[in-house]
Amino acid sequence: MKVISLFSFLFLIVGSLFAQQDAKAKEILDKLSQVNKSYKTIQIDFSFTLENKTGSVTETNEGSVALKGKSYRLHMPAMGMEVYSNGVATWSYLTQSNEVNITGNDADSDAALNPANLFTIYEKGFKYTYIGEENIGGKSSLVIDLFPVDKSREYTKVRLCVDKSKYQIIMAKTFNKDGNVYTLAMKNMKTDQNLTDDYFTFNPAKFPKVEINDMR
Repeated sequence: MKVISLFSFLFLIVGSLFAQQDAKAKEILDKLSQVNKSYKTIQIDFSFTLENKTGSVTETNEGSVALKGKSYRLHMPAMGMEVYSNGVATWSYLTQSNEVNITGNDADSDAALNPANLFTIYEKGFKYTYIGEENIGGKSSLVIDLFPVDKSREYTKVRLCVDKSKYQIIMAKTFNKDGNVYTLAMKNMKTDQNLTDDYFTFNPAKFPKVEINDMR
């Protein structure tokens, strides 16, 4: 499973929160955004699972992401990748080959792939409906379905589950037209941790003999 698919899925989940539809759903999504934007930093541990059309699990990956302003750091050990971004440059470090690719942060192209925008990018073009409450992992969650207005999209629906007491995302599912289902489950979330700016910048001195590919 490519990292770009994970990025796109993360943004699809949170970036489509403000389409003008169901009043109850809008109330929940507004509160979700308000709460998460109040944090100085956010750290999330998650699992990302693909189920094929037969219903059998084909792949699950564990990971974590840290957010601070426009900076982020994405850790995907199963994929052998660590991504650092300080809002100006992005370093994609490949652990097996000990090489890092450096790219600049383009304001237009990077927005769709930047986890730092998880709780601030508000894409248009979605209808949404409040489904009701559901118990997920012992937590009462508010369930909302989001539908793309553009029917040419590769997915038909996103189901978003929000913790009723904390207004944090518990789980989200994207249903693709090919029958595959992608599930993002939040395992742990910490906020307002002391993360220095250096944490989001790749330091080659810490990686002996690293091969640097500057693509800016």
